[in-house]
Amino acid sequence: MTSIHRLAVYCGSALGSTPNFADATRAAAEAMTAAGVDLVYGGGRLGLMGLIADSVLELGGKVYGVIPEALVDLEVAHTGCTELYRVANMHERKAKMTDLADAFLALPGGIGTLDELFEAWSWNALGYHAKPFCLLNVDGFWDGLIEFCDHARASGFMSDQRRAQLLVAKAPDEALKLLDEAAAAATQGMIW
Repeated sequence: MTSIHRLAVYCGSALGSTPNFADATRAAAEAMTAAGVDLVYGGGRLGLMGLIADSVLELGGKVYGVIPEALVDLEVAHTGCTELYRVANMHERKAKMTDLADAFLALPGGIGTLDELFEAWSWNALGYHAKPFCLLNVDGFWDGLIEFCDHARASGFMSDQRRAQLLVAKAPDEALKLLDEAAAAATQGMIW
């Protein structure tokens, strides 16, 4: 990786309904550490969130967690992070993760994952950052969202250029390659 040093990963605080989600999460950790990419994530110890943090740490990588105080109080914070940032609320969490990361990757997850992904995309659209984002489409998990984005584009609510920003990969290595290319293009002033 030449353009990505820290990757924000959005994913579920549950493991999901199939072991393939956990397998893909471990594979993402392996691809990241092999490429020298550190993890930025939501700071939790549960579900896919905890799994990716544990996996990156076990492989010798660095993990930067960002967690709201309310979740620390509920004792779901991952205490083994390289660095754990405690923030006041979810808005500060997303802003800090955006500041720390060079790109964003969404693994399977629920409303929190969608919230984080769409806020990163919205902030990009508003010009607050030019960092790329990608869906890791494990077993077609994101197919419905991809179809919806195509529907929004066809309905006149999303430009072709904006729709093209939502990168999609089936494997972690492919995701890292797409994100690195998009980040490099953004640093050269090209719109990706």
